[in-house]
Amino acid sequence: MTIVVSATVAISVYAGAATAQAEKSRAATATLPPINDGLPMPGFDIVPGETAIVVTDPQNDFLSPQGVTWGVVGQSITENRTVQNIEALFKASGETGMPLFISPHYYYEHDHRWEFEGTLETLMHSIGMFDRPNALDLEGFEGSGADWLEQYKPYIENGKTVVTSPHKVYGPDSNDLALQLRKAGISKVILAGMSSNLCTESHMRGLIEQGFEVMVVTDATAGAITEHYNGYEASLTNFRMIASKVDNTANTVKAIKAAYRR
Repeated sequence: MTIVVSATVAISVYAGAATAQAEKSRAATATLPPINDGLPMPGFDIVPGETAIVVTDPQNDFLSPQGVTWGVVGQSITENRTVQNIEALFKASGETGMPLFISPHYYYEHDHRWEFEGTLETLMHSIGMFDRPNALDLEGFEGSGADWLEQYKPYIENGKTVVTSPHKVYGPDSNDLALQLRKAGISKVILAGMSSNLCTESHMRGLIEQGFEVMVVTDATAGAITEHYNGYEASLTNFRMIASKVDNTANTVKAIKAAYRR
């Protein structure tokens, strides 16, 4: 007896097998953690008292449609639901008592007298990003590009959140974040914020070099997308290859709450 299999059936079977295989192996995305992607999975255990949330640059110039970078970061922020996901982490901190640290980015007038700059430093200085008149007062801060996104203020200005000194380029090398974390007994960091391949990735690298264990919340960050470059995609690869764990906001919030119920 001869069995004839139609081309349509054969294609359907092949597609089903391919889908099943894809489910067994998946690269990390903004919203989904990796599955059997060929890399080790060190994991990240949330330990109350030792773990903190760190958010880089939750400021208007990145996250508001009126911010000076929205034209290049808006697509990534919108697709990742970055604004909402950062707020979900803030809420989880408030509900559980997990320590929250903010590492902001400010430029004062004297910073504009630097004699040399890298590519995006030059851009940030030229568009007045994160500008403040000086370090000693808040004149002109309210509602400026350097100010917090309005909906985040209750979480940041609550008398509990630690706002570090500003980082000046991208990483925590130029501010007191590592000191503040160590003084609080923190050795493990859940990292989120802006911008993915700049300050967020630099904070990941810098903290790991300082001996902290770091996981990155992949949809609570975003990056610039231009005609020729996608900053978010570049950072996602490095997050996966360097951090102890990458995962989305929903899973991270569940893990935080579960850790505090033990």
